[in-house]
Amino acid sequence: MDFTEIYKQTSSLVAFSPGAQFILTAVQDRLVVRRSDTLTITRTWPVDASPSATETALSNSKPKSNAPGSSSSLSNAWITHIGWACDSEYILAACAKRGVVNVFKIRDEDWSARIESGAEGLVKAEWAPDGRTVLCFSAWGLRVTIWSLVSGTATYIQFPVHADRGYAFRADGRYFILAERHKSRETLGLYDTEDSYKLVRHYPLPTASLSSLSVSPTGNHVAVWEGPLEYKLYILTLAGEILASFSPDPDPGLGIRSVAWHPGGAFLAVGGWDDKIYMLDSLSWSPVAVLELPRRIPAGIATWREPTGWFEATQGRGFLSFERLQGSQTIPVTRPDLTKAHPKNGVIQLQWNKSGTCLMARFENAPSIVNIYSFPTQSESFVPKLRSVLILSNPVLQAHWNPVRAGSLAACCGNRALYTWSDEWVGESGEEEEMAECIGVPAKKLDVREVKWAPDGKGLLLLDKDTFCCAFEVEADDENGGT
Repeated sequence: MDFTEIYKQTSSLVAFSPGAQFILTAVQDRLVVRRSDTLTITRTWPVDASPSATETALSNSKPKSNAPGSSSSLSNAWITHIGWACDSEYILAACAKRGVVNVFKIRDEDWSARIESGAEGLVKAEWAPDGRTVLCFSAWGLRVTIWSLVSGTATYIQFPVHADRGYAFRADGRYFILAERHKSRETLGLYDTEDSYKLVRHYPLPTASLSSLSVSPTGNHVAVWEGPLEYKLYILTLAGEILASFSPDPDPGLGIRSVAWHPGGAFLAVGGWDDKIYMLDSLSWSPVAVLELPRRIPAGIATWREPTGWFEATQGRGFLSFERLQGSQTIPVTRPDLTKAHPKNGVIQLQWNKSGTCLMARFENAPSIVNIYSFPTQSESFVPKLRSVLILSNPVLQAHWNPVRAGSLAACCGNRALYTWSDEWVGESGEEEEMAECIGVPAKKLDVREVKWAPDGKGLLLLDKDTFCCAFEVEADDENGGT
């Protein structure tokens, strides 16, 4: 694996373009676009973070706590959100504290657009799937403003339940689904994106304190679930019909933490504050399998352990295979303090690979463990089971599947290393085998806290607090000196 030089970034605002040809970076109040193959700068824009007229009027009415040139005042002008349009033609940069969103065009460096929020403020901005519409979420859950770059008009939707969750687009981008709260009742709104976000349906939800929602990959069903105090999930159609509800027996006491649809939409994985993952099927919406955090790994399960002292031995260069343990193994699991709020236990991440044949799960009370469960295809007997376990020396901060290759996983632990798992290795017998590796990052001042795959699955962004670098897999023809 080849690594690039280290570059600056702010607030982890680094993103590949949808075609993986460019890398967008925010550095304080400036946008930088680089080519992903050479990392040379192709575009750069200073972002106009001057506050809107409304923000200026409101700030003048408040007691001045920060001098104009103070560090706090300057940091308020920094970029807080970035994003690529779906066709890589436009990019946005939002300064939430100033209530402004700037839009730029890759092919025309002189073209720009500016969106100013009103008295409601701004907490988040992102692109709609069409790449020509910008969604702006206001503070205090007042409204969502939908700006069209084509017509220059705005559409307003009142009272979203959350700004960072509780909304989704259908897979084809046709409908926008938003959880709303009207007259102290939670409702779900369905809006037609091809008709200027016109309201299609609006119906009450059975939830009392909605945590979030998730739309199935097929676009036929919506899963909504309660907050952290109640373990209850509902399945609805887009027309508002409640198909089923799920609550385990006995009640685990706390609510749901993670929900993940199978890529085919036939199953739904649900994990809560306990150590169980319930697999619901789309026919009965009842559990067809329950996966648990193993305290003891039985023999026959591929168990990989990070080698002790490998980083010092290799001086942080090159890669080394994990140790494959034989026989049954006991994994370290911490006992949570149930007398405190938000105990450190339960499922904190559920993620399917691209083909839906593997489910990756991480539990908060086993922070240094990554569990990989095998999931049968339609032609195989339905027996989901634990396939592999990765035991790392430090708590795992992030782990993500390759978006293109189904058998490739990357993880990081906040140190100068990248950890990978793959079942694409070809053994001496000619059959595919799995392998886990630890790869040293050849940089003295880069602790990998986040990993982001390129959309084509051929590269990774490795992010530290204020810096980042790229890692690209060396292809076979490159190793052999080919072109």
